[in-house]
Amino acid sequence: MTTTSTPHIDPKGVDIAETILLPGDPLRAKFIAETYFDNARCFNEVRGMLGFTGSYQGRSVSVMGTGMGIPSISLYTYELIHFFDVKNLIRVGSCGAMQEQLELYDVVIAQGASTDSNYLDQFGLPGQWAPLSSYRLLEKAKQVADERGQRTHVGNVLSSDVFYSANAGAMDKWMKMGILAVEMESAGLFANAAAAGVDALAIFTVSDQIVTHAQTTPEERQTAFTSMIEIALELA
Repeated sequence: MTTTSTPHIDPKGVDIAETILLPGDPLRAKFIAETYFDNARCFNEVRGMLGFTGSYQGRSVSVMGTGMGIPSISLYTYELIHFFDVKNLIRVGSCGAMQEQLELYDVVIAQGASTDSNYLDQFGLPGQWAPLSSYRLLEKAKQVADERGQRTHVGNVLSSDVFYSANAGAMDKWMKMGILAVEMESAGLFANAAAAGVDALAIFTVSDQIVTHAQTTPEERQTAFTSMIEIALELA
């Protein structure tokens, strides 16, 4: 059901496309719109969470910031899905590599998202549910990445509620389970999409290497991860 506005999204008459890119940083959303969209129009400024709709290679597409953490992305994606009829939600963001073979600027495509969050408890499932991405979107994203010659890794990521952890050994345990990288949002995105019967995917650029301690700058995180963005735009 399309509506005119919600407490957190007020498009003021601007359409939101069925496919939307979801960076955490609203300034990255602005960068994507200004760099890649034709006829970009701002559809949201509530609480500074910028959203834009435009066209990319003749196809309608939107982009919007989600903030940091599962509660923030889950709030925005719930409204996008249930009030604005968004069908394809593609998170684009940075991640910290948890396996030594991942290098800075490699692209990680999340097949699944393990989590230390309690967000999934609300669904009242009689067991442990594994948040997975849309295989349709994943398959196409991997194909696009391969055609571009982009070095990619597909697998399980960790959506963590904790950035500064008091548990010094927590990351080592996740690493032993083969987790590729850590971020803070995708499990909530995948859960909302699955509950609503729509498609979601998460694509990341490695900004930090937890094993080797290599890292990028904040400026590079905001504007330099173009390959990830271009892969995501091809899914529109």
